[in-house]
Amino acid sequence: MEAILPADMSLLMFVGLTIASFCTAFIGLYTGTAGGLILLAIMATVMPPISVVPAHTFVQLGSGLTRAMLMWRWIMRGTILPFLVGAMLGATLGARTFVALPQAMLMGILGGFILVVTWLPNLGRLGAERGRFAVVGFAATFLGVFVSATGTIVAPFVASAAPDRRNHAATLGALMTLVHILKLVAFTAIGFSVWDYVPLIIAMVATGSVGNWLGEVALARTSEKRFRIILQIGLTILALRLIWNALAI
Repeated sequence: MEAILPADMSLLMFVGLTIASFCTAFIGLYTGTAGGLILLAIMATVMPPISVVPAHTFVQLGSGLTRAMLMWRWIMRGTILPFLVGAMLGATLGARTFVALPQAMLMGILGGFILVVTWLPNLGRLGAERGRFAVVGFAATFLGVFVSATGTIVAPFVASAAPDRRNHAATLGALMTLVHILKLVAFTAIGFSVWDYVPLIIAMVATGSVGNWLGEVALARTSEKRFRIILQIGLTILALRLIWNALAI
């Protein structure tokens, strides 16, 4: 067993992260948000900072891909192409402007933006859908290379466009899969390797897939009204957390 463990990780940490992947995948599918961010926070407490974002990206790619495969019939296909175009541009440009912004300012802006779009949903429908999702794809990928868990940015716009909670879950999974693929291309381009964490990533993807499956079962038994309330509460908590962290810096 020790042969598959990363050099800086105990068996307890390994098992704990695989369980965390299961729980956060379930949360992410059922609530429509938060799962990736919670998992990132957990991984950051036990892994070297330089390895957290790439490893988290691999795990989230597996989670988003299995979610999209499980619920492919519910994906809003009209959002895919414009989102992909924007995401490719975001990955290409990188983050020179992003890294120049003070961290506190960035978190405050994101937190306030998420609150406004969540509680004034008509703002999430401004402009043509194609142009809107192109911009969201650019922003999510541009920021995602550095903060990883950007599903919170995408979720309010998907919620505004989705007629059904299953459309929301499936489309968010598909769009975030595109983001994570492009992020991994960017990491490969700069020569980053996560070979030491491959066994952990495989185990976390496997348990995350089970969490997605159970989350889909739970979602099918949830009313649309309850889902929308849970989604609003989840996004609000995450936005307030960003603003609180911004004020604390």
